[in-house]
Amino acid sequence: MNDQQVIFSMSRVGRIYPPNKQVLRDISLGFFYGAKIGVLGLNGAGKSTLLHIISGDDRDFIGELAFTKGYSVGLLEQEPKLDLHKTVKQVVQEAVQPIINLIHEYEEINSKFSDPNADFDALISQQTSIQEKLDKLDAWTLDNRLEVAMDALRCPPEDTLVSVISGGERRRVALCRLLLTEPDILLLDEPTSHLDLHHQVGLLELVRTLAHHDGLAVLIALHDLNLAARYADRIALMVDGRVKSLGTPNEVLRPELISEAYHLPVQVIPNPLDGSPLVLPNSSQK
Repeated sequence: MNDQQVIFSMSRVGRIYPPNKQVLRDISLGFFYGAKIGVLGLNGAGKSTLLHIISGDDRDFIGELAFTKGYSVGLLEQEPKLDLHKTVKQVVQEAVQPIINLIHEYEEINSKFSDPNADFDALISQQTSIQEKLDKLDAWTLDNRLEVAMDALRCPPEDTLVSVISGGERRRVALCRLLLTEPDILLLDEPTSHLDLHHQVGLLELVRTLAHHDGLAVLIALHDLNLAARYADRIALMVDGRVKSLGTPNEVLRPELISEAYHLPVQVIPNPLDGSPLVLPNSSQK
């Protein structure tokens, strides 16, 4: 697939919360297949609202959105909604529930063969039809795929109740569930909050790999400017509901722009590990 294909665009989008609180103002942007965009800005700058509009959860906006036909969108919220009474595996399985339902239907048909009065011709026909669907969905490897996905996201043990795991662990479980739905556009709202540094880096490395190898387009709202500099190809810096600057990390993470957006004098130096911009608070500030 052409990695320069624009798969999403928005034109002059705004959002006003009643009675007159304007959260987004005149935003126009688009991104390509495989894009990795970091969205930065203070709390209240409009990052979460922007993601909810793109996801379709918020439809009370002005302006226009356009998606390439056939593309799907998945949103990981700051506080994912999980059933606290379920285990980790049960939550992850929600992503593939249609496949699980087909497997159960297949098993129910098989059990009917023990009835001597059954219509065997009808059962064989139903069994064949469902088996073809299961084969096409690669359903027979489902347990292994779930295990691999949970391991990649470093989820807690599969039989652990969601009610007893931490906020960071719940976010990883929710991301695992979301990725198994195979969205084309992945929206992440502060996915690294409540995660230690090891898991922050692990999660962003995984997202970068998915974007690079699978062509997944990713839009990530972040607080950490330096993580955004290392893992995003482009950065949208939001100030008071507008995109103040959009470009590469080196183009956007400049001292004058960051100081204006965050009301804090900063220095920007090359990161010695990879040359990406490294933002440091001005050491002269008391």
